[in-house]
Amino acid sequence: MSRRTLQLDDALLGYVQTHTAREHPELARLREFTATHPRAGMQIAPEQGALLQLLVRLTGARRTIEVGVFTGYSALAVALALPADGRILACDVSDEFTALARPYWERAGVAGKIELVLAPALATLDARLAAGAAGQYDFAFIDADKSNYDGYYERCLALLRPGGLMAIDNTLWSGRVARPVDARGDADTAALQRLNARLPDDPRIDLALLPIGDGLTLARRR
Repeated sequence: MSRRTLQLDDALLGYVQTHTAREHPELARLREFTATHPRAGMQIAPEQGALLQLLVRLTGARRTIEVGVFTGYSALAVALALPADGRILACDVSDEFTALARPYWERAGVAGKIELVLAPALATLDARLAAGAAGQYDFAFIDADKSNYDGYYERCLALLRPGGLMAIDNTLWSGRVARPVDARGDADTAALQRLNARLPDDPRIDLALLPIGDGLTLARRR
């Protein structure tokens, strides 16, 4: 077994965030606002936002997908990294949560880049595929209900162009994926375990699983 990844205590994590993330003022305000939300743990970390922005720029992405919006931090990060003609298809089911995002998107000047569709994401993605959008997207970020991750993965892969990149959040799930599912049953952990187990053998992608945040899987469509 190779040497384990460096353990991050609070001081070192703060150092990483200070020396990596270049947060737009509205990103910082949105992150601070969401930290007060009862479900604040659903928000990605600022270093993950910075990584998503770098990946979007490296791939030259113009058309992107986001599955799971919450209060809009990741969508805002990606929108800020997109060119003027870039667009995000943002899929969520909660008007309550996504309504919190809109003022920050507006003040950052990127609301016009974000097409928010409030409907089950599987249905939204299926509709795009049915409309002939297969292979027309450059980047996708999945951070939604874990039980549907396999379905989100398959649909986003079909929508991505060859060379397009998918980022999947929470794939280490606080370490629970490395342990047997307990006797009470844990559908989210089991779903993540199934996805993690099959991706290394998927010949359609190049793959890396990174121990950043709660685990981030990168899958490039071949």
